[in-house]
Amino acid sequence: MTPHLAITMGDPAGIGPEIIVKAAARLKDRIDAGDLKLMVIGSVPALRRAEEALSLLPERIVEISEAATWPALCCLQADAEGAPIEPGKLSADGGRFAYKAIEAGVRLAMADKVGGIVTAPLNKEALNKAGYHYAGHTELLAELTGVRGSVMMLAHGNMRVSHVTTHVALQDVPKRLTPERLHLVIDLTHKALRSLGLDRPNIAVAALNPHAGEGGLFGREDLDVSTPVIEKANADGLNIHGPVPGDTVFVKLRAGQYDAVIAMYHDQGHIPVKLLGFEIDPATGKWMDLSGVNITLGLPIIRTSVDHGTAFDIAGKGIANERSLIEAIEFAEKLAANRRAA
Repeated sequence: MTPHLAITMGDPAGIGPEIIVKAAARLKDRIDAGDLKLMVIGSVPALRRAEEALSLLPERIVEISEAATWPALCCLQADAEGAPIEPGKLSADGGRFAYKAIEAGVRLAMADKVGGIVTAPLNKEALNKAGYHYAGHTELLAELTGVRGSVMMLAHGNMRVSHVTTHVALQDVPKRLTPERLHLVIDLTHKALRSLGLDRPNIAVAALNPHAGEGGLFGREDLDVSTPVIEKANADGLNIHGPVPGDTVFVKLRAGQYDAVIAMYHDQGHIPVKLLGFEIDPATGKWMDLSGVNITLGLPIIRTSVDHGTAFDIAGKGIANERSLIEAIEFAEKLAANRRAA
């Protein structure tokens, strides 16, 4: 039996409602055939507004309650509505809905009522304005699931990048590069790649410092922290390479020499993936398409996400691209199927 995947709407004022409707329309044949089941969690009025504006689905997504029998494509109201949430307008209500949708999705996933959750983007300022003080989805999900050691992985084609640190100041990165943390990231990355069908993955650890520290001239973290952990991982039977200088490691990843890279900090890992994932119109300089998925490793549930933000500037205009959401759904399906098989 195919379990539902929960799609959390994120901030209803962003492009979440629009890309959900567009993705559902593109996936409708699979949904009608019963091999894909999606439950949207968020603001039903925001979803209805997107459905009416886009006119892509012949029938509305059915509103349900948690106690009901769920059709293959359905929507669960995350919380009581206050004033209407306007597209493109940052508000505490938008942040509250984003939180409540995640909370409901986690609850259903922890109870094995859905196979995993796929998250549309939230706005960190709106989330904090609503009283939920988290740096983002990763930290929020870790607390809701009771996990202390989660890891962010970005994926675009064969570009798979895990992160030792994410939403922290650069000055704090070196002290957060500990043997324990690096070992955890290596272990979770290895397990994720196995879940994606790679039996013996090659993983590179990016250097923190230029030229991997140049023998200690530019810092000793790569020598004193990363190298011993890498040696231990290889002694345990894994295929771990590095520390590899950050200015070449992603070229080698793109060339297929590695199956994944472990980045030391947010921008080191995000820039190469997003540079390749964004398709730009050379005539206008505007981005036309976006590919990429954010996967949270180390949780007791499966969670994937789009690799972009709420895009308040284009919300409600009908021009948001759903490709990243569809890829996130496909990744969640694959991970869920492998987890069920295991």
